[in-house]
Amino acid sequence: MKKLLLITTGGTIASAKGEEGLEPELTSSQLLDFLPPQSDISIDCIDLMKIDSSNMQPEEWQVIAREIARHVDEVDGIVLTHGTDTMAYTASSLSFMLRNLPIPVVLTGSQLPLSHPLSDGYDNIRCAIAMAASDSCGVFVAFNRKIILGSRSVKVRTMGFDAFESVNCEPVGCVDARGLTIHRELLPKRTGDFKLEADLCSEVILIKLTPGFNPDFFDLLVSMRYKGIVIEAFGAGGLHFIRRDLIAKLQLLVDHGISVVVCSQCLYERSDFSIYQTGQKVLKQGVIQGFDMTSEAAVTKLMWALGKTLDPQVVKAIFEVNYVGEVSL
Repeated sequence: MKKLLLITTGGTIASAKGEEGLEPELTSSQLLDFLPPQSDISIDCIDLMKIDSSNMQPEEWQVIAREIARHVDEVDGIVLTHGTDTMAYTASSLSFMLRNLPIPVVLTGSQLPLSHPLSDGYDNIRCAIAMAASDSCGVFVAFNRKIILGSRSVKVRTMGFDAFESVNCEPVGCVDARGLTIHRELLPKRTGDFKLEADLCSEVILIKLTPGFNPDFFDLLVSMRYKGIVIEAFGAGGLHFIRRDLIAKLQLLVDHGISVVVCSQCLYERSDFSIYQTGQKVLKQGVIQGFDMTSEAAVTKLMWALGKTLDPQVVKAIFEVNYVGEVSL
């Protein structure tokens, strides 16, 4: 019999009507009451948090990672229920903090509360349980009958049940008339023993460039003592340098020891700074290429890297390693 652990953190799946709208309310045992009993699986429960995922921040990621680490040797898999708004960030951060996971940790949630008669949460949590019992390793998101690598998940819809997509990587699994099919060649590879690496640096900001963006904004970030910046550039990696010279300001950031990662605003395919003049100018400033990483993965990987070291050269070396399938190098 498989032994699983259900950890709840709140979110829409556990919400009920309150005086000010939907509020996380249901406990883990109440969530399980909506599911039919399974003879081949036993599920223990922990009610870790009861918050809207908009309030899920790096401090909460650390609490979750440490709780998971405490139980890794006791169970065959873990299901983590979570609000959808920041689920992709949590999934990415856990992917890095929980190094060489020996079991599957599967995040799921819903667009409608589980108590709603038309809720998508019923299917989502059943798929998450199936993945958690699958003898896989790594962090995943289970949503709308798809299993997505945690480091490749992105929320792309606010209302539709098909809320998450696997960006720049095929889903590692799906549920259809054949049951749960897992593409094991896409699963993260373990390279050693499990290790909790939960130190994070929260002084990281994500900036989406717009035409006419004022380079002086970077001076403000220096004064605010940010340690890392992720920039969503145009197309394959363009930044403007006529009239408003963003590229010159990047040198200022690097000189102050700030690690700068540049990726693309485009959801799909990779950035490549070698193609255009602007990209090659950026590379000369010592910035880090994000390649085909999601913004969520780039931000959380930078927080994780800076939790290890503030040396920009070491951070750059960390970004040159694919740890959990987060980047194609």
